[in-house]
Amino acid sequence: MKRSSNVMLTSKKIAVLMGGPGSERKVSLASGAAVLKALTGLGLNAVAVDVTGTHLDLPPGTDLAFNVIHGTFGEDGQLQDILDRMGVAYTGAGAASSRLAFDKSLAKAAFLAHGVPTPRAEIVDVSGGLRLPSFAAPFVVKPPREGSSVGVHIVRQPADAHAAMADAARHGHDILVEEFIEGMELTVGILDDAALPIVHIAPRDGFYDMANKYPWMSGGAGSDYFCPADLDAATTRLVQQAALAAHRALGIEIYSRVDVLLDPRLQPFVLEANTLPGMTETSLLPKAALANAISFPALCLKIAELSLQLRQPA
Repeated sequence: MKRSSNVMLTSKKIAVLMGGPGSERKVSLASGAAVLKALTGLGLNAVAVDVTGTHLDLPPGTDLAFNVIHGTFGEDGQLQDILDRMGVAYTGAGAASSRLAFDKSLAKAAFLAHGVPTPRAEIVDVSGGLRLPSFAAPFVVKPPREGSSVGVHIVRQPADAHAAMADAARHGHDILVEEFIEGMELTVGILDDAALPIVHIAPRDGFYDMANKYPWMSGGAGSDYFCPADLDAATTRLVQQAALAAHRALGIEIYSRVDVLLDPRLQPFVLEANTLPGMTETSLLPKAALANAISFPALCLKIAELSLQLRQPA
C-alpha cells in the first residue's frame, strides 16, 4: 500500500464529528479524541464537533467531515444523507452502503446474494408478540439495527430464549436469529479495497459483547487480541477473502472492519461489516493497520485522503 502524504490536506479544514445521540456515544467520543489528536499532530487544521442530536452544525469553511459517530445516526446513513445534501465531503461509507451494512437483516441478504459464507438465519417479526425461530438452540439473537453487540444474546438452552428475545425486541419490531457457530472470533480490517492482517479476539469471559469490548466503560472482563492471528497461510487467505467479499457485497467505500467466525473445520462465516469501527489507537482496525506498518496517524490520514479524493467537489 502506498504511504500517504498530507500535501492534499494541508490547506483543508477538517471537522471531526464525534459523540452522537446513540448508545455508543462514549465510545465515539474516545474515537473522536484519538482521531483529532492524530490529525492535529500531523499539523492539519482539524477541529472537534460534538454532535448531541440529529441536527448538524459544521464550522464555517469545513472541507471534510471526519465521521467517527459509531452506531445510530452516524453509521446508519442518516448523517451521510445530511452531508450529501450539504455538499460536504466526508470519510468512509456513503449513505446507501451505510444503511445496508448497518441493517444486519439487509446485509445478510446481500451476503447470501453474493455467495459470502455466513451463518443461516431467520428474521422474526415480534410486532404481534414474541415467538421463537423455526430452528432449535443454540442460536444467536440480535437486534438488526444496533452496533457494538447491543442486545446480542447467545441462547444455548430453550429456556433462555424468551428473555433473550424480549431484550432484543426492546430495540425494534424484528429480530435477527442466527445459527450459533462455535469457533475463533476474528476480525479483518479492509482499507482501500485490501484486507489487513487478521485480529484474533479472545474474550476473557463469555463472548465479545459490550462488556468485553469496552471494559473501561462497563467494568467487564475484557478481551485479549492477537494480530496477526495464529493461522496458517491458506486459512489466512480464506478468511481475508471472505471478509473482502463481504465488504464488496455491501458496496462499502474506503474502509470497514468485518467480523468473522472460524469454525473447527477452518471454515469462515461472516457475521457483519462495521462501516465505522472503533478508532482509538488500541482499537482493532488500528491494531491491524499497525501490523501492516501503518501507524495510527498514517491510518487517519489515509482515510481522510481517500475520502476527499472520492467526494471532493469537481
